Amino acid sequence: MGHREDLLEGAKRCLLAKGFARTTARDIVKESGTNLASIGYHYGSKDALLAQAYVSLVEGMGDAFDGGGELRGEPGSLERFRDVWANIIATMREPGSIWHLSMEIVVMGDQMPEARDLLAQAQREAGRGLVPLLTGGAEEDVSDETADTLGQFLVTLMTGIIAQWTFDPNTAPDADRLTEGLRRLIEGTAKAG
Repeated sequence: MGHREDLLEGAKRCLLAKGFARTTARDIVKESGTNLASIGYHYGSKDALLAQAYVSLVEGMGDAFDGGGELRGEPGSLERFRDVWANIIATMREPGSIWHLSMEIVVMGDQMPEARDLLAQAQREAGRGLVPLLTGGAEEDVSDETADTLGQFLVTLMTGIIAQWTFDPNTAPDADRLTEGLRRLIEGTAKAG
């Protein structure tokens, strides 16, 4: 591995151990075995490096979200919806879950504008990645319009679930409750139409 990759891996470990706000450039350098100048050279700033490290951590969750390819139900079905959200919620239950980092950037985003801006840009791609889990197909086939509608809806749902699980895991919804809520919404929309 070169310095760029070493920095990214070191920043991931620091994020998981200390979070965004408490991680210093010196922490990353110590963890990665590199030097301070490498951060600026490869990433521009510590905040940009931390944002990239967070995105990399989230991208690494893809296999957990699809249950290793073992999703039940047809694409677009309530059964598929339930399985995907059960898998996502399971990652929130794990000790040391990365999702508390999402809440930290929401709360402290004004103090880390570069990291906030990079992560805001990554949200569209996050939605683009969630869409095929629920509807089938491939991520590269998800149109910008679908990423900006269904994808944003799913990211918004996920952000809310992360917030609820961070705030109080004992009362946060599980996949069965989410699925029942969606079923009722669909039925209510059909009755109103």
